[in-house]
Amino acid sequence: MHPMLNTAVKAARRGAAIISRASFDIDRIKITEKTPNDFVTEVDQAAEQAIVDILHQAYPDHAFLCEESGPSDNLHDDNEHVWIIDPLDGTTNFIHGFPQYCVSIALQYRGQITQALVYDPTRNDLFTATKGAGAYLNDKRIRVTKRDKLADSLIGTGFPFRDMDYLEQYIDMFRAMTPRCAGLRRPGAAALDLAYVAAGRLDGFFEKGLKPWDMAAGSLLITEAGGIVGTFAGDSDYLYKGDVIAGTPKVFAQMINVLSPFAKEPPSDR
Repeated sequence: MHPMLNTAVKAARRGAAIISRASFDIDRIKITEKTPNDFVTEVDQAAEQAIVDILHQAYPDHAFLCEESGPSDNLHDDNEHVWIIDPLDGTTNFIHGFPQYCVSIALQYRGQITQALVYDPTRNDLFTATKGAGAYLNDKRIRVTKRDKLADSLIGTGFPFRDMDYLEQYIDMFRAMTPRCAGLRRPGAAALDLAYVAAGRLDGFFEKGLKPWDMAAGSLLITEAGGIVGTFAGDSDYLYKGDVIAGTPKVFAQMINVLSPFAKEPPSDR
């Protein structure tokens, strides 16, 4: 394993230990609402701090982009190394005791994601990838499925929970996709859904309005596992646009056909 990825694994396990300890006593956790339906817990913050501490100690010159604390003071346009971190993706699941959440850590080097890790503490599933060296689940090589028909495919998605401007458009996408695939799933942690595409547990995934820390690690897992990731228009600038489609090569192409009409932003009443 690449030394930087090894350090990230150590950091992820430290963060996950905080999450797992807290999961036994969820009623005592302090929860704050950032915006309607967008929750942050003291666990998110403590896990993030633990992860950043380990990475910063190992790589003091590296910059950080984190879900809870945002960009580090030293983050600017020409940083060589940027760690992109979601300490607890699936917070709403976590605070309800629904066991579908994860830690997501990625390293961006000169604008490219080069190291990726998604760790699911409830199943002890560790998904890792290094650019050019393949994707792994618990040290076993993973590949996207060989499915080539959308009609036979299990597709993951996420519904809008923060910005309800998207809701009507999502209902239209749901209506368009449901009869064309074998099933649509919405487990509630995008980073883990993307890891599932890489591991062949889902054949494809789509969502709008994601943040870089939701997608950074999962996107490299998928491309290293032989899949494709793009925007609804099929472009490669999904990381900062926030709209993503991922899947096996043939399923990806068929998903684009169904979803490309939704590439434009919905009209806002506000």
